Amino acid sequence: MLGTMNSSREVRISVLDTAPIPQGSNARMALRNSVELAQFVDELGYYRYWVPEHHGMSGVASAAPAVVAERVASVTRRIRVGAGGVMLPNHAPLVIAEQFGTLEAFHPGRIDLGLGRALGGPREIADRVRSEHDRTAESFGDQIRELLALFDTEHADGRAAAVPAVGNRPEIWLLGSSDHTARIAGSLGLPFAAAHHLKPMNTVEAVRTYLQTFQPSSICPTPRISISVAVIVAASDEQAQWLAGSLRMKIARRRQGQPIRLPSPKVAEAHGYSKNWNAQHELTGVFVGGTATVLPQLRALVRETGADELLIKTDLYDPSDRCRSYELLMDEKLTTCGG
Repeated sequence: MLGTMNSSREVRISVLDTAPIPQGSNARMALRNSVELAQFVDELGYYRYWVPEHHGMSGVASAAPAVVAERVASVTRRIRVGAGGVMLPNHAPLVIAEQFGTLEAFHPGRIDLGLGRALGGPREIADRVRSEHDRTAESFGDQIRELLALFDTEHADGRAAAVPAVGNRPEIWLLGSSDHTARIAGSLGLPFAAAHHLKPMNTVEAVRTYLQTFQPSSICPTPRISISVAVIVAASDEQAQWLAGSLRMKIARRRQGQPIRLPSPKVAEAHGYSKNWNAQHELTGVFVGGTATVLPQLRALVRETGADELLIKTDLYDPSDRCRSYELLMDEKLTTCGG
């Protein structure tokens, strides 16, 4: 595992995969690529593999995390698998308890349930998933408490409220990009995953809030912190920056109100996003380069946050480049830190 500057403590390294759909591809191909990536990183030794809940996004195939998690868990041997995360306000807690209790029953000790409170997509799409009235009828904290109870509680007459869930609780995390969710995670005594890949400017403060508000629980006796971070690694800094041109172009077009799917690096280069790009196209919060460049940056983030784990999110046009990026991060000589 990726080590910190303190060689006595090692940090787990995991995967966050949105199942990106690049230009010229489709959802079927993207999901197949994700399954193959999961099998690949399982063999490499990554600790867990998470898929998110996104709706109405043309470049993202991960919309049904419970379904994807079942497929991935069925074709891998060791790696933990789960949602990163389920947007709980979009669902009745009972349904999520049944889904992930079933997953845990099939794959005991390997299933994770990360919970978020965002919409997971455009509001008009979210309203079709679940009405705003139902999403907001209870506070996020109350929704989490209801969900947690479903994994432990039976009715007085002996019937379980969520039959597959009772006794089959997955590992539960709260996900957030601000101190609001961090405060809820701390007060409930749950592990916290900070979405650095979404709002890197909020990460340190969110972690600080989590630690300040943490109350030990039977689920999580001591604080646990994971940081999701966008990373692109290649054999050299130059190659990594060239590959990152795809992401620069996609982000630039989105800001211009002209969203596109992830283009190839060659297309991005032809539009000036791969070499000598404008400063306004810099990828804020994305770690790009060869391992000699990226590993020190990741270790610095770990030192700053005290993270126990890094969730690596890598979006690249070519699935083979994506696999290679994850492989380079797990190179044997980089698994520990020599100081």
